[in-house]
Amino acid sequence: MTSPQPDIVLYDLASEKNECFSPVVWRIRLMLNYKGVSYSTIFVEFPDIEPTLKELGLDPGESSPGVKNKYTVPAIRHIPSNTCMLESSRIAEFIEATYPTPPVPLHSELGQQVEAASREVQLSSIPGYFRRTREAAFRKPLEEVLPEDEDQSWATIDGQLQAVSDLIQTNKADGPFILGAKPSYSDFFLAGNLQCARVVDEGVFQRIARYSGFRGIYEACLPYMENRA
Repeated sequence: MTSPQPDIVLYDLASEKNECFSPVVWRIRLMLNYKGVSYSTIFVEFPDIEPTLKELGLDPGESSPGVKNKYTVPAIRHIPSNTCMLESSRIAEFIEATYPTPPVPLHSELGQQVEAASREVQLSSIPGYFRRTREAAFRKPLEEVLPEDEDQSWATIDGQLQAVSDLIQTNKADGPFILGAKPSYSDFFLAGNLQCARVVDEGVFQRIARYSGFRGIYEACLPYMENRA
């Protein structure tokens, strides 16, 4: 028996396990899973992203001023309307307009505050992730380049992480998500970042998960992480 055709083809960055690890793609995957939208995934190797998306007739996404526009994932092809697009914010708006039930608030004052605060402590500044990426770049242990006490580095951002955790829990009396009982796009933003941390370095994830706000969002979003490929 032939399987029904999915509504959406999701283009994701390939990994060794063919499992999603990109935080930006996870935001869209979580949204699709939560809404119960049928989709399939095409994992694309990094050098193949541009030619693959060009074949869909897409133009490169907008970059910072002075920076060449780039082809990036996530990208989607909506089969019923033959609509293709990239950039997570545009995709989220399209999904919300096309599949409005259950609703996912894309913008809220509190959600924007949480996202902004979490970006200040984004993964690139977290010691374990910093170590992994810099060692790959330098091709030698980080101690040979820049001596670092990892526990001390974590201690320096403890106050920031706790402040974000507290902000996340503003509405904890009403439910496990940022706005209370139901998830918003900001929850998927956080959960995607945490899942990326978990794939890249379990130790980094466990350190962040010590903060109840982050842990609560991740655990509340786990049911929407079951479809990872």
